[in-house]
Amino acid sequence: MVDKDFRVLGKISTAFGIKGWVKVHSYTQPMTNILEYPVWYLRVGDQWKQYKVLEGKPQGKGIVAFLEGINDRDLALAIRQCDIAIPQEDLPELDEDEHYWFQLEGLNVKNTEGVLLGQVKELFDSGGGNQVLSIVPCVGSIDKQPRLVPFVDQYILEVDLDGSVVQVDWDPDF
Repeated sequence: MVDKDFRVLGKISTAFGIKGWVKVHSYTQPMTNILEYPVWYLRVGDQWKQYKVLEGKPQGKGIVAFLEGINDRDLALAIRQCDIAIPQEDLPELDEDEHYWFQLEGLNVKNTEGVLLGQVKELFDSGGGNQVLSIVPCVGSIDKQPRLVPFVDQYILEVDLDGSVVQVDWDPDF
């Protein structure tokens, strides 16, 4: 499979203990949702390798997991900093008004006056449950300014995946 067929859900941070467990940094909300997937693909070098998740649980402020074939600390350390992904087709179906963050990347962002502010670079969590839309300039955008727009109903009016546009209530001068 090629990279576009996978969606990254987290990253192996480092080893946890001496028996092969690993610390996991999850990008899912809530973070324990990553444990709902029984098979993970880890990017080891430039290849995706499949690992069955034998056990996983919350540990402190994070998550730890035990993967098939990783049964000592050295093997766990060998996969530290590897991305954790699943095939895109394994993602759950969303309601009509919902979308995954990766679906927003590359969409044009226009304000209520039709002004092209740029394209979505990414959506990220700024802490405390606050998501922010990162917008970068593109061909035809009003200027060369990057923008950060809070991803809340007050500013994000519509996400049109079919039309590749996010409509925002945002002043270009802000």
